[in-house]
This record gives sequence, C-alpha cells and structure tokens, in this order.
Amino acid sequence: MKNIFILISFLPMVLFAQQRDSRTREYLSPVRVVWQQEGQLIQGLDNLLLSGNGQSDLVNRNICKITSTDKCHPAILLDFGKELQGGLQIVTGAPAIHDPITVRIRLGESVGEAMCDVNGVNGATNDHAMRDFIIKLPWLGVMEVGNSGFRFVRIDVLDDSVELQLKEVRAISIFRDIPYKGSFRCNDERLNRIWQTGAYTVHLNMQEYLWDGIKRDRLVWVGDLHPEVMTVSTVFGYNEVVPKSLDLIRDLTPLPGWMNGISSYSIWWLLIQRDWYYYHGDLAYLKEQRSYLVALLRYLITKVGADGVERLDGKRFLDWPSWANPIAVNAGLQGLMVQAMKAGSELCKILGDNDLAVECQAVFDKMVRVAPIVKEALLRSGVAPDAPGSKQAASLLALAGLMDPKEADQKYLSVNGPKGFSTFYGYYMLRAMAAAGNYQGACDVIRQYWGAMIDLGATTFWEDFNIEWLPNAARIDELVPDGRKDIHGDYGAYCYKGFRHSLCHGWASGPTSWLSEYVLGVQVVEPGCRVVRILPHLCGLKWVEGTFPTPYGIISIRHEVGIDGKIKSRIDAPSEVKVLSSAK
Repeated sequence: MKNIFILISFLPMVLFAQQRDSRTREYLSPVRVVWQQEGQLIQGLDNLLLSGNGQSDLVNRNICKITSTDKCHPAILLDFGKELQGGLQIVTGAPAIHDPITVRIRLGESVGEAMCDVNGVNGATNDHAMRDFIIKLPWLGVMEVGNSGFRFVRIDVLDDSVELQLKEVRAISIFRDIPYKGSFRCNDERLNRIWQTGAYTVHLNMQEYLWDGIKRDRLVWVGDLHPEVMTVSTVFGYNEVVPKSLDLIRDLTPLPGWMNGISSYSIWWLLIQRDWYYYHGDLAYLKEQRSYLVALLRYLITKVGADGVERLDGKRFLDWPSWANPIAVNAGLQGLMVQAMKAGSELCKILGDNDLAVECQAVFDKMVRVAPIVKEALLRSGVAPDAPGSKQAASLLALAGLMDPKEADQKYLSVNGPKGFSTFYGYYMLRAMAAAGNYQGACDVIRQYWGAMIDLGATTFWEDFNIEWLPNAARIDELVPDGRKDIHGDYGAYCYKGFRHSLCHGWASGPTSWLSEYVLGVQVVEPGCRVVRILPHLCGLKWVEGTFPTPYGIISIRHEVGIDGKIKSRIDAPSEVKVLSSAK
C-alpha cells in the first residue's frame, strides 16, 4: 500500500508538468533616471540604480521614498539602457502603514511611449501585451508584473497621502541563453554596431516561438520569419525555435488556406524550408514537411495562368510601405512565385518527387518568358523610382531573374539612396544590389538607413522607418524638446500608427545576415554547409573578420587589404566543410 500511495501522489506532478520553459530570466537595474514629477517629495531616487538581489529585508538601507499628498502624486521614469522582453520586479520596504499602495505602471519602447496615455488617438495600446496598468504593491514584499517589450518604465503613485518605499525596481529580461556563434567585426564601428543590433533584435524575438515583435504582435508571421531565419542561421546556427515556429503555422493552416491569410506568406514558408535545409542539412526534418510542401506546390501551380502570370488570391501583400502600390505588388508577387517554383523544383528533387520537380520547372520557365511583360507594366505605371513599392518590386524581380539586376539597381534601387527603403524588404533590396555588383552602394545604405535608427537611440531595429522622418526628430531615449518631432508618436501608418509602432521587429535585421554573406563573404553552396564559398567584398574597409556557424562547427575568417591593395584571407574551417575561396 505504501508504494501505491507514493505512485498516486507522484502522478499529478507527472501529468501536469507538460511544458518546461527553455528560456532564462535576468534581472537588470535601471541605468538612469530620465524624469521625475514632484521631485521634492522623492528621496533617495538614485538608490534604484544600485544592483539589487530581489529580496526585501528589515534593514531598510538604500531605500527610495516617494511620498504623496492629497494634491501631489509623484512619478518617476526609469531607463534600463536597452530594449528587452519581459516584465518588472518591484521590491518594497517597510513604511509605518502596512496598507498596499496603488501605483500605475507604464512600459515604453521609447520615452514618449512610457509617458503617454492610451487615448485612442496616439496609437498607444494594450493590444497583445499590457503596457499600461494599475496594481497594488505589498508592504515589505516583492511583486513581479508585466510581460512586454520595453526599455523605459514610468511609475506613478496614485493613492493620497502615502509613503511608498522602493528598495528595487528591476527589469526581468526573459530570453534564450544561447551563444552568438556567428560574429562580424571590421574597422568601421558603425557597421559593427548595426550587425550586432540586428542580431540582438532577432535574439529578443526568439521567445516561445519566433515572433515578429516583442511588444506587437508577438505572433508567428511567416513573411516576417524569412529575414529572421537568415539571421538565426548566421548568428546562432541551428535553434529549435525555427522548426517549432514553421510547424506551428503549418499545422494552423490546412490547405487551401494561406498562412496568416496572405498568399505570399505561404510562399515565404516554402522559401524558408529551402534556405533552412541549405544552412543546416536536416533531411529528416525536410521529409517531415513533404506532404504539406507537395500539396502547397500543387496548389500554387493552379494559381499561375496559361499566360504565365500569377493569379494569387487571398490578401495580396509584400510589405506595408508597398501596400498602396498595386502595380508594385503585382510585379513583386510574380517575382515571388518564380522563386517558389525554383525552390519547389530543388526541394522535390531532394525529396525524390521528380515528376513534381519537372512540373515546377515547367511553370518556372513559363513565368520567366513573361518577364518583359511584367517589367513593362511596372515601367508604364508611371511609378517614380523612389516611390513606395517600386524598390520592393524591383528587388524581387531582380532576385527572380525577371529583371536584370543592374537595370533594377540603376533605375530603382540606387536612386536617392535609402529613400524608399523599408525595414522588411530592405533585406531583399540589399541582396538585389549585391546581385548587381553594387556592394559599396548597399553598404552605404546600411550605414545611412539602419544607422539612422541607432543615431536616434535605438538598441533594436524597428517595424518600419522612413528616412524622410529624420529632419527635426528627437531621440527615442529623451523627452521630446519643444519644437522637435516625436519620431515614435508622430509617425507610422497602416497597422503601426504612432506609439503602436513596434521598435523591435525581427524582419528589420537584414543587414546582419547580408554583411556576413557579402562583406565577410560566406555563401552556402551545398546543403548543410558541406560546401561554402568565401567571396568577400570589403567596400573600402581595411579589414573584416568574423565567424560563421555550420553543423560541423565554426568557420573563422579574416580578410585584410595588403599594401598592394589585394585582399589577404585567413580561413579556418571544420574538416567536413569544403571551402571555395576567392577575394575581390
């Protein structure tokens, strides 16, 4: 009987412990006080900047005391130094009165967002994650609240005539504790910081699943995933979050449905499968996708007319800045469908479905034959080279072989520099510029466009950014001075107006994988990185060095321009990886 009792007692633990969190928690103290209200009623505010231990005690040493009156209600705004995903830990002291104290907490990705109200006009919202809420803090205790993406925290005391004692206010950063296996360094610190910021942006979004944004939408959007997956492969190597997310959206989307309701996003799922297999060589995983992948290809084929023009239904979407340009969307979807047929043919050969591989190739050939018609339609539309959408369409046409990359670069991509770039499709614009041989121009755009976000105080890259927002814009880490524009609250469109705009969006990480692929020069030639080509383009840099993860280990690389102007390379790769090396 005793053994039976032990077994029965243990069963509930076994039955209900179904999922363990693979992430870790790190507690961060604020790095500065940005602002305070009714400062004469606040004592020891700098004590909150000290390192804490998360434990209340009876000593009451290094306490911040915030005292309200019936007319004055103090408030503070703290900066944790960088964007993070998680919540807040508040450790309280022991004032004379033991009653709980009511406070209002506001989390913000910018100072402006942390200082604003949810008023239905400025875009501020509690959608997806609570960032503005009221709680009661215990006497001599610890309270953990919140689950959002933020950097700044405002705390207002709401009760009349109380003394709030704060021992600690710490951010709870929740993330996957994984090494950065890939790296990039060169003699241009601006490029180094951009590479690292893109990597960190995606790292924060590697939560339970691979999210688009840590404040909004915290969802698996498949189109958003492609740039993120390229960054994951470049920086972290294999990680479970990618197949886990791809499988989730597959299982949520029985055919003939489109993933996320968007036809192009089902194409992106297919392209991710191709790229993921090339980087990691996991044939077993690819075979698990066979039934869905084959059915998806057959369905996509039905969406190509006899004239070779795509007829995709569902929501026809590239990215938000191109949304108002249907001509560009049509051209871009043609380019995506061509890429889908090419990837489908490759994957079907690997999976042994030769008949479908041939069929995909035939559709590819038919679609390529109408390339001049598609291009002329784009040109006849009267769309200016720097208008929203045209750079998106031109990049996809160039990458699909439907437009000569040099023509796409000269007529569209390089016109007016970063004007018309977008954070999501900027990655494909950079790749199309590389296909045209304009590596220097692409590096310049990276410095100007993504670098501008850093200049404005960003520690992660944003859902969208328009270079025309820059004049007279204040930084996101300061109170907006009179006469200056709030680049977070005053801008944005479509689903990201004002403070609803996500300032940590994984699809904006394109420069990270691009710099590793084209400047450091690592290109995967055969699945599983069995063969890689090292083809650096230093673009005026004196040296560049870095690492690249493969299933067999790390490739270490350094390129340096010698006194004769030639690039001298040092490459150390695992024995299982064949390296084809060349320098320009």
